[in-house]
Amino acid sequence: MDRETAETEVRVDPRSSVDRLLRDLRSSRRGLTAREAARRQVVYGPNALTRRGGHRWPRQILGQLTQPLALLLWLAAVLSWVTGSGALAGAVVAVIVLNAAFALLQEHHAEHAVEALAAYLPLSAHAIRDGREGLVDARLLVPGDVIVVREGDRVSADARLLTGSVEMDVSTLTGESLPVLRSAEGGAPLAQRLLDASDMVFSGTGCTGGEAVALVFATGMHTELGRIAALSERVGHESSPLEKQVTRVARVIAVVAVLTGAAFIPVGTLLAGLRLDDALNFAIGLLVANVPEGLLPTITLALAVGVRLLAREGALVKRISAVETLGSTSVVCTDKTGTLTMNRMRAVALWTPETGTVTVDAALPPAAPGSGLARLAAAAVACSNARLASDGTETGDPTELAFLHAARTLGLPSDRSGADRLAQFHFDPALRRMSTVDSQADGVWVHCKGAPEELLPLCGWEAAPGGGRTALSEAERGRVTEAVDAWAEQGLRVLAVAERVSGDAAGLTRREAESGLTLLGIAALLDPPRPEVADAVASCHAAGIRLIIVTGDHGLTARGIAARVGIGGKDIRVVNGSELDAMPEAELDALLGTEEEIIFARSSPEAKLRIADSLRDLGHVVAMTGDGVNDAPALRRADIGVAMGRSGTDVAREASAMVLTDDDFASIVSAVRAGRRVYDNVRKFIVYIFAHATPEVVPFLLYAVAGGAVPLPLTVMQILAVDLGTETLPALALGREPEEPGIMERPPRERGQNVIDGPMLARAWGLLGGISAVLVTGAFFTSLLAGGWHYGASTATGHLHAVWVQATTMSFLGIVACQIGTAFAARTQVASLAQIGVGTNRLLLWGIAFEVAFSAAIVFVPPLQAVFATAAPAPWQLLLLVPFPFLVWGADEMARWVHRRPSRADPGPRGDAAS
Repeated sequence: MDRETAETEVRVDPRSSVDRLLRDLRSSRRGLTAREAARRQVVYGPNALTRRGGHRWPRQILGQLTQPLALLLWLAAVLSWVTGSGALAGAVVAVIVLNAAFALLQEHHAEHAVEALAAYLPLSAHAIRDGREGLVDARLLVPGDVIVVREGDRVSADARLLTGSVEMDVSTLTGESLPVLRSAEGGAPLAQRLLDASDMVFSGTGCTGGEAVALVFATGMHTELGRIAALSERVGHESSPLEKQVTRVARVIAVVAVLTGAAFIPVGTLLAGLRLDDALNFAIGLLVANVPEGLLPTITLALAVGVRLLAREGALVKRISAVETLGSTSVVCTDKTGTLTMNRMRAVALWTPETGTVTVDAALPPAAPGSGLARLAAAAVACSNARLASDGTETGDPTELAFLHAARTLGLPSDRSGADRLAQFHFDPALRRMSTVDSQADGVWVHCKGAPEELLPLCGWEAAPGGGRTALSEAERGRVTEAVDAWAEQGLRVLAVAERVSGDAAGLTRREAESGLTLLGIAALLDPPRPEVADAVASCHAAGIRLIIVTGDHGLTARGIAARVGIGGKDIRVVNGSELDAMPEAELDALLGTEEEIIFARSSPEAKLRIADSLRDLGHVVAMTGDGVNDAPALRRADIGVAMGRSGTDVAREASAMVLTDDDFASIVSAVRAGRRVYDNVRKFIVYIFAHATPEVVPFLLYAVAGGAVPLPLTVMQILAVDLGTETLPALALGREPEEPGIMERPPRERGQNVIDGPMLARAWGLLGGISAVLVTGAFFTSLLAGGWHYGASTATGHLHAVWVQATTMSFLGIVACQIGTAFAARTQVASLAQIGVGTNRLLLWGIAFEVAFSAAIVFVPPLQAVFATAAPAPWQLLLLVPFPFLVWGADEMARWVHRRPSRADPGPRGDAAS
């Protein structure tokens, strides 16, 4: 039997009747024989999660070594070697290899989602083979096997319950924070999603209570866990906006560099009368002048600095390009529990017929024995499986822990001392209640808690003072309902608590136990928002970032939390999972195309993918938070996937680009701020690097236009000294520049906005580069003329050759002096230098100090003079360079001052001031 046949047999309908399912799987309630299981193992393969495809690292290595910027660096290395600088060529090759290795490491980490999912599968399972239960290797399970699931077990495959009932933790698949009941008796209507079926258990989920026998109908990649694994692997990370833009810019630079160098060969030979080898040498000089050798390592190191900064803010970035992506985020799709909230349920108010509404806080006096509050708390503690140790250690359901904390606040015991558990009716998601039968000193009691709308119809009485009870009138029911509705509108979770005396626990059915109850009261529970979230939300709104809540929880609860932290306003729209599943793509695009903030409740993995895809197609840069296995595909599809470090699963952390170590939404805002800062700093050092291309290229053009009558103002080695020596450390220091004022008060840039645009090039090549070129050329000609040179005179030999060497040295030093002015000018895009402070970036000051020292060594140390063809200038020549930095910086400062001034037609502040 081939694989295609196997896949056909796996596609049974698990929703059909048990007898039909047993027939389709050719199995029985006694399970398979060992021989039949071995045969099916050949057909279906191992019960394991597998990755598609083989080794991809050779292609990945080739891709990293041949990307456009890497090709430019290869070109620079070859040109350095051709011009006799083997050391520089080796250094550039080292930069290429290091960048490729770092990028490959990031990709390697991003590809382990499937391996992390596999950790959710247990090593063994209890299976019935040949009519006997035994422990078998979980990889050997096949469709048709019958397995036994007990408390503490992790399920090995998707299975339909045959007998028994179990409480299951399905949070890894559905995001539900509370355990759910799965029972072979069922009785609930068919669920729309297979994951919601009340008589099925799924691979990777854990049993928290009970025991059941189940029939396996899907294994390996055919399970729900396997489906998520396939989604996680197929959904790949796309290049970040910066990566795409740098690639585009690299292509432009490559074309300009090659065309400029190639154009110089006929110009040099035909107009200047140079020999072909001389023209080729000068063409190489033009290529070297146009290739920004330091651009790629500077960008990489600037992003690495951003990674370190984010780590201090509680955000670990796995993909270095994600730092820049964060800065362009326009929509954040956030989970609710644990991200916006503390993930710590607490009772904030109690209502009893005796006391009315009471706020639960430290000022609440101890409850008197036998009072309404004491009866309510005692019943809630009895109807609980949570534990609250004296040292503060908490175990159990968050809702039950909330009641234990409330009991402590009331000065009452927070454990079940004095109550002996006789029976328990587990929480049923269909009935939405839980009950226990407890033996106490005064008899056997049933304690029940659940949703008020489910529990109130079962109550015929209400608690009365002195431990008694009175009939529950319709007026009193209305009063309770009003209190429930008022709390629900605030986003509070409301539970009712009731009790009844039971004469005998033996043979007591659930229907009998949960009838004729006495209502003790209701409680309002809140998973409180993190205190810093409201300010973080306000910062997002000021920054033009839209917030969308995507949660597996109920929409009403999410709406209440949204109102508390300032997301969406009072009338925020709530879209339930079933509503979203039925929504056509066009309608979803229209919904998300508005600027309103939305809550998507009860969301499935596919729903999160649809939301991310729609937002991206609408041009947004999307950040998506998540913590469960079911979040992995959406985390990979979003521009920036953000996983929770504390509450998140390994799968979510592997699939994400960033992990929040504190699970705090405010850390996302800090990360966005850091991302914007990094992006701004990338633009700053690109301006700094590009500004020096003009004074390097213009001298070559003057030489060509003059037909060789003007000597060459720079040598190739001097250009390399600038590109890989003097400019590198200041450029890296600009990557550590503090943020400019108002960085979080401007809208996010559009997805297609280029990191290098026309105004930026005009500033770099035109203003800063143009003034630098004039000053450098002026210094060159001043030195030539002062030494006795005249137009057309040869500088190949004799006294004029020494004058020419000194003049080229002045060109080199002039570029260095202008670099200093450019560095201070590039520190801001709009603000004045006085606003940010001259000394606030000490690394830049150290970088400039190194630049000056390195230049002095090249000019004054004899061995380096021979390498770089330099000569020591006279004192008057050095004094000539002093005003260069101030002239370059001053011109740019004046231009920024003009840009900051509001126009007469628009007296308001400029909306793009920081763009």
